[in-house]
Amino acid sequence: MNIINLTAHTINVILEGKEIAYPSQGLARAKTEEKEVGKINDIPVVKTVYTTVEGLPDQQENTVYLVSTLVLQALKANGIDRTDCLAPNTGLSGAIRDDQGRIVGVRGFQTL
Repeated sequence: MNIINLTAHTINVILEGKEIAYPSQGLARAKTEEKEVGKINDIPVVKTVYTTVEGLPDQQENTVYLVSTLVLQALKANGIDRTDCLAPNTGLSGAIRDDQGRIVGVRGFQTL
């Protein structure tokens, strides 16, 4: 399977002491708009709405694209079913952190 990283950072997958690096090969981004939904004490409250995804190539056979969780959420919010898109699993079970708490690798990928 061909794995293409479309996030801004190298993704390091660490499994059983083995590390596989997937350097960034482009950038898929979720575009957003803010819509005012109300006010509290005259302070505007906005809702962020995903509009489009840019930088995501068409589906290709035997290819998976690594994208950010925000891009996955934007695809889902717009009813776009891209089973070829996954995000690094940076959740509690997936993230590997250094002594400063920074993510240095993941144990796998996630889907929505």
